Amino acid sequence: MDLYGVMGNPIEHSRSPKIHALFAEQTRQDITYEKIFVPINGFKEAVEQFKQRGGKGLNVTLPFKQDAFDLADSTSEFAKQAGAVNTLTINPSGEIVGENTDGIGLVRDLLVNQKIKIQDKAILLIGAGGAARGVIGPLLKQQPTLLHVTNRTEEKAHELKFLFHQFGSISSSGLSDIPNIKFDIVINATSASLNQNIPAISPTLISPHCFFYDMVYGNELTLFLQWVKGLGAQHYVDGKGMLLEQAAESFFIWRGVRPNTALIKDKVFE
Repeated sequence: MDLYGVMGNPIEHSRSPKIHALFAEQTRQDITYEKIFVPINGFKEAVEQFKQRGGKGLNVTLPFKQDAFDLADSTSEFAKQAGAVNTLTINPSGEIVGENTDGIGLVRDLLVNQKIKIQDKAILLIGAGGAARGVIGPLLKQQPTLLHVTNRTEEKAHELKFLFHQFGSISSSGLSDIPNIKFDIVINATSASLNQNIPAISPTLISPHCFFYDMVYGNELTLFLQWVKGLGAQHYVDGKGMLLEQAAESFFIWRGVRPNTALIKDKVFE
């Protein structure tokens, strides 16, 4: 059986082993997939040990996505844009190839599962951390009319605008200076919901026509989605679909077959 795994710290909460086991069962792939706890500052050694065991590929979660980017012998364009890697492929030659499937997973969830068109739409992206940076490239590739990045620390939003301006129409501001335009899609890329907070954006941005996406998820509706629902939003979803789709992209990179995420979603989050 080919060996795969996920590395992180902490790692106990990871759903990746369950997801990939269901993918393998569905696609009839003979693999084993394990959780690997990695000490801080021990990522390079952990990957080398995994290689010595014959490992074929790794998912990488916090706090090692930057380490994975630095370790990879080559990286995809999206990984370069994000400055982070969440999927490593170990080739038979020993070469390590890095990809970032987070943004691909978000876009696929929007387009395929939610049936939300991105091209020619105006998008508001809340947050300017690693989660936001990882999805901007794939979003811009879909050619929205505008992707506006807003953040509590305005300078970080401007940094992302500078990094990505060559890839599409992108603007930036602080939370209090968001342009008064009709956004079609609002994406929360902050961890505010996990900390029982709500991004300090104006309630006037919440409208029934707009689609709201929170990249985090929980057993219940996230705090951000509860807030927009209370203000009249009718279309909203959390990050469960993104989690499954970024995993499916990793599986496709490794095995050459794309799982049907809709068939396993209920089992993963039961």
